[in-house]
Formats: sequence, structure tokens, C-alpha cells
Amino acid sequence: MRYLPFLLYIAMTVYALADIVQQPSDNPRNLPKAVWILIVLLVPWVGSGAWILLKLLGGPGQRQMPPAPLAPDDDPAYRVWLNEQERRRRGQFGG
Repeated sequence: MRYLPFLLYIAMTVYALADIVQQPSDNPRNLPKAVWILIVLLVPWVGSGAWILLKLLGGPGQRQMPPAPLAPDDDPAYRVWLNEQERRRRGQFGG
């Protein structure tokens, strides 16, 4: 039981560092990745806790995914491909 806080700290730190490194932006949550890594490593509990809390609250820098197309013909790329296929078919059969 006395190792539980240490194991929790290690788990939080590893999770926060892995999440920081995997962020697609160079400035996740308005700070450079290197600064976040230093905060997590040099300020025990607070650094990883701040990162996780900001992630849970959806703080600045949270990446929003665009809504997925509902059907294939709602996808603009598919519609371009479909129109190209129709144009080729018409050219092939002379119609």
C-alpha cells in the first residue's frame, strides 16, 4: 500500500508524456511540447495533473475532429471520384 502513490505518479507521468508526444500540433494547449515535457518532469504531480486536467476539460488546443460523412455520397472526395467515373464511362461508350 505504501507504493501506491509512487505507482500512481509514475502512471500519470508516463501517460502525460506519451500524450504530449503524440499531439499533432507543435504547441499543444498553447505551450510548446518541450515546455510541457519539462513541466511534467520537473514539477511532480502538478505537471502531469495539469496536462490531464486540461485534456479532460477540453482546454485550449483541443483538436476538434470534423464530423464524418453520413453516407458515401456525402463525402466530397467520393462525389468527385463518382463524377470522374461517370465522365469516363460516357467517353468510353460515346454517350
